[in-house]
Amino acid sequence: MNAKWESEFLNRLSKHYEEMKWLYMELYNDEHAFQYFVTMLHDYYETRETWLKNIDKERIQNPNWYKGNDMLGMLMYTNCFAGNLKGVKKHLSYLKETGVNYLHLMPLLESPKGRDDGGYAVSDFRKVKPELGTMEDLAQLSKECHANNMSICLDFVMNHTSEDHEWAKRARSGDFEYQSRYFFYENWDIPNIYEKTVPQVFPQTAPGNFTWNEESKKVVMTTFYPYQWDLNYANPTVFNDMTANMLFLCNHGVDIIRLDAVPYIWKELGTNCRNLPKVHTLVRIMRMACEIVCPGTLLLGEVVMEPKEVVPYFGTIDKPECHMLYNVTTMASTWHTVATRDVRLLKHQLETVFTLPKEYTFLNYLRCHDDIGWGLEYKFLEPFGIEEVAHKKFLNDELTGKNGSDSRGELYNDDPRLGDARLTGMTASLVGMETAVKEQDTVKLERAISFDIMLHAFLYTQSGIPVLYSGDEIGQFNDYGYHKDPLKAQDSRYLHRGDLNWENVKKKEDKSSYQGKLYNAIHRLSTLRSKYEVFDGKADAWIVETQNDAVLGIGRYYNGQKLIGLFNFSKQNEVAKIFEEQQYVNLVTNGLVDAKEIEIPAQDFVWLFHNYNEK
Repeated sequence: MNAKWESEFLNRLSKHYEEMKWLYMELYNDEHAFQYFVTMLHDYYETRETWLKNIDKERIQNPNWYKGNDMLGMLMYTNCFAGNLKGVKKHLSYLKETGVNYLHLMPLLESPKGRDDGGYAVSDFRKVKPELGTMEDLAQLSKECHANNMSICLDFVMNHTSEDHEWAKRARSGDFEYQSRYFFYENWDIPNIYEKTVPQVFPQTAPGNFTWNEESKKVVMTTFYPYQWDLNYANPTVFNDMTANMLFLCNHGVDIIRLDAVPYIWKELGTNCRNLPKVHTLVRIMRMACEIVCPGTLLLGEVVMEPKEVVPYFGTIDKPECHMLYNVTTMASTWHTVATRDVRLLKHQLETVFTLPKEYTFLNYLRCHDDIGWGLEYKFLEPFGIEEVAHKKFLNDELTGKNGSDSRGELYNDDPRLGDARLTGMTASLVGMETAVKEQDTVKLERAISFDIMLHAFLYTQSGIPVLYSGDEIGQFNDYGYHKDPLKAQDSRYLHRGDLNWENVKKKEDKSSYQGKLYNAIHRLSTLRSKYEVFDGKADAWIVETQNDAVLGIGRYYNGQKLIGLFNFSKQNEVAKIFEEQQYVNLVTNGLVDAKEIEIPAQDFVWLFHNYNEK
């Protein structure tokens, strides 16, 4: 430590110094690299702009600023939403009107065009894709967002770089120092040993975990795609420089750093290279780095795995890692319930989530940029006579409309040998709105709209931060145009990555249109959620027994307010038998309800509210 550094920085550093040094030296045993790391932290603290430091101070005073019932996120591709970053800035009024105050921009850093339009093969962590704008545009958008009480989330792709990254170019040319930043091997001997224990991420579209590089005449590790080269975090230079890249983004106004594919970042021979203990060491150090340099910044872990693997990424109360994690399991279980109309698995899964400490914050969502994977708890389903492969086929057949349903999804990464296809599609298309509009069936359409609204009500009833997927708020359908684009045709995830239809956005003012009905209903739910404290992250939450396997019941309690949400996944009207003593108010209709045996319309919901503070 340098005694001449600012007192604020030194105070923050001293709080973490001993732990950070111990963890760092345990990984690298390199005093010089650690001192470089600490000096680098100071450099980014020193260059952080005053307006960002002021936000840091405000959030230090209110560390739970992101856990309230007023947080609502939206996930979007910049180009799909508004062309570029300046376009997003022009449309902030629409987002604010919608109630969005947490804006997640999908990967927008420089990446090779044509090979990686998704943005997950970054060739420069300090440049925005030219067609989307510049780093200055990102900083200006951030300033405008903060002026409107909105935060920005950005993906930080930390497991790998593009093969076009400067490090990779030097590695290809034979520079050993840069090859040591990746995993290069003279022949296939060691890669073949890895392959014995490391699963394949995309066995159909990108089989294997290694690729032969002709220019260097060596084998390189490529866990995800051949053009994405895995970084070697056992090299302290990689960790130091990647942490610096993260702080560079923070200093351009990014509030939430999404740690992409974080379980994969540490590799060890003879393991599955997933969720290894040293991953948590790295994330813990990154958390401390943020608390020293930019304490107003949050870390969001992308851990698309079963709950027992997800929860450890929160760390502990005393030694936290990620501030937030995705509630992937609930998302997948939700669509399982849509297909089966049986809530038992969803109840079981939510019971687990509701028992977790309230300090743990999940991001909840119905749809996102990615596919729906069927990594369900099949051991729980076995007693019901459900076999994994056959059940996955049933789910996919139901949600692609193969068995006569009105859902219009498509398969992703289909592996006929394993029967392990995933699913893609927009929410409105998956619940039958697209089919109803094409068939001009008004009865079907009203039912599908009701179902869509119910799913969003369920989303808002969960503990954590709800995140809308751009277009879902107006019922945007699948975009089948990707089939005609040779660069996208092999990736069905583009089915739900179409451009936002701004003509349909305008129809939100017409409450007779399906866009208007859906938008205004979802907006009302958002308003109600932000109005009542019972939706706060600190509320108690539990499963309410409905005595009906088609109806999910969720209870919430906070500060004298109680809510019971009842969600009917059946295509018929169903009765929920809850036999509550108090009289409730239906939050949507304002009508009084005796909460005994409640009939809920098909694929609809009720929010029942009771205020113990009112005499």
